[in-house]
Amino acid sequence: MADTPQMPIESGAPDGFQYMHPTMRRNYGQWKYHDRPQPGVLRHVAHSGDEIYTVRAATTRILDVFSLRKLTEIGDEFADGYVRFTIRSNIEYMVDTGEKVDGLVKALEDNGYIVGGTGNSVASLSHTQGWLHCDIPGTDASGVVKSMMDELIDEFKSQNMPNRVHMTTSCCQINCGGQGDIAINVQHTKPPKISHSLVANACERPTVVARCPVAAIRPAVVDGNPTLEVDEKKCICCGACYPPCPPMLINDPIHTTLAIWVGGNHSNARGKPTFQKLVAAGIPNNPPRWPEATAMVKNILKVYQEDGKDWERINDWIDRIGWPRFFEKTGLPFTKFHIDDWVGSRKSLNASTHIRF
Repeated sequence: MADTPQMPIESGAPDGFQYMHPTMRRNYGQWKYHDRPQPGVLRHVAHSGDEIYTVRAATTRILDVFSLRKLTEIGDEFADGYVRFTIRSNIEYMVDTGEKVDGLVKALEDNGYIVGGTGNSVASLSHTQGWLHCDIPGTDASGVVKSMMDELIDEFKSQNMPNRVHMTTSCCQINCGGQGDIAINVQHTKPPKISHSLVANACERPTVVARCPVAAIRPAVVDGNPTLEVDEKKCICCGACYPPCPPMLINDPIHTTLAIWVGGNHSNARGKPTFQKLVAAGIPNNPPRWPEATAMVKNILKVYQEDGKDWERINDWIDRIGWPRFFEKTGLPFTKFHIDDWVGSRKSLNASTHIRF
């Protein structure tokens, strides 16, 4: 036997320093300032006088192997082989001199990649899995992203907004796209229709009952078939019951629609984090281009660009002008469905990370 016990193999995030550009490792924590020489390019200057340039380009969230090979080839040839991906699926290349930037930008654009997304621009949309991977989607988040970014690509390439704009899409109401300045989420507006004859053969009923977040599902027997039933007064139409039980049909060509939410913000740099709020619902879920939702988002961005003050995020802008003026300026109708009357909510939800006493 060995004299020392066998130690467990640790798992977790790998050491990030091994992937850093040498200039970044050498000056880690010693940066003096940074600026933006042009859209899509960041420059960090260290106290030592060293500089490092970051070039950001948009990619699709789900990359095919050929695109990935091309991106890495560009990195090997023009960026010393150092790349990283951002949380919004952009790829960033790092170089240590400004002379390398122009060649890198040209190589990316010649291969169809758009450089931008820095500063006060419309950043790439973050989105959920959609039809490709998720088992619950009411729509395809990836398709909505493609359609909208085709229309907003000039705002990605420029820095003309009052502040950065983070947009998200979610293919169901569970909203794993997260909070965003503007979010496009699907909404089911009717409880599931149940194919009772199929439930016993396709579903584990206790699993489905446990999956419901509001305890709206319970076992039942219909026409002699073991099945499930839904308490429609409790049901929030989230669709969580569909993945473990496909006979719980929730998707519907009429009653599955899109909704737009605004004002979400994870940051607490200038104020506390905020939850996004509903501003439009019942928008047709109209693939493959989703023109109605895209037009509504473009209108909100246009009004925000014209009326927002420098460094105001969308939630700051709305706080300043108030919700009545927001609906007036954007021309969106205000209905009873915009009133937050959920009895389980609290005014602040203790959302801030600021220390309280």
